[in-house]
Amino acid sequence: MGFQQMHAQWISEHLERRQGERERRLREGHGHAEKAFVEKVWWPAFGHFRQLHPEYEVTDFKDGYRYLDFAYLRSGLKLAIEIDGYGPHLRGISRDRFSDQCRRQNDLILDGWKVLRFTYDDVCENPRYCQQTLQQFMGRWLGEADNLRQINYQERELLRQFLRAGRPLTPADICQTMGVENKTARKWLRQLLEKRWIQPASGSVRIRSYRLSLDAERLLL
Repeated sequence: MGFQQMHAQWISEHLERRQGERERRLREGHGHAEKAFVEKVWWPAFGHFRQLHPEYEVTDFKDGYRYLDFAYLRSGLKLAIEIDGYGPHLRGISRDRFSDQCRRQNDLILDGWKVLRFTYDDVCENPRYCQQTLQQFMGRWLGEADNLRQINYQERELLRQFLRAGRPLTPADICQTMGVENKTARKWLRQLLEKRWIQPASGSVRIRSYRLSLDAERLLL
């Protein structure tokens, strides 16, 4: 499925699990800026919405409730992602409101959250920067191997084939799914092997099939 279908399914699944104020906040709070983030930044960077929660409710130190634009929860990691616009409401913000926003972030950090903030302008005009920031963060905090380097679009599509298949793949599988010749498929697979995104699944002298490496599974799954 493409982005539009996956996004609609993701939001629908979260709405089904919510009621009251939490449901209302998701319906009203997941607006243009938030959708732009998942479409231009998150989806191209990761290709899924697993462990990502929109309009996530947290308690503050006054026993009140606040909502994060997004929360990524995985393996003990709590990452808050906020999208900041720049408009008349922000330029005219009161001192009290400004102080409250600073305290909000401090409260999150004291409660064990990591926080990443992106401007709406960067989301729309410089999404690659936002993607790289998220990928570097995930690599650092989720234990990605040091030599798992950045991958290009073609390599990302190959990794998605491994994720969809859920089994080892052969060069012939890549030829069929990607519509390329055997020589090209083997070249792409060698590149992923060198970057340690995949590892041999069968064959010793001549590798017959490949599977995702443990580091790649930890980062992508």
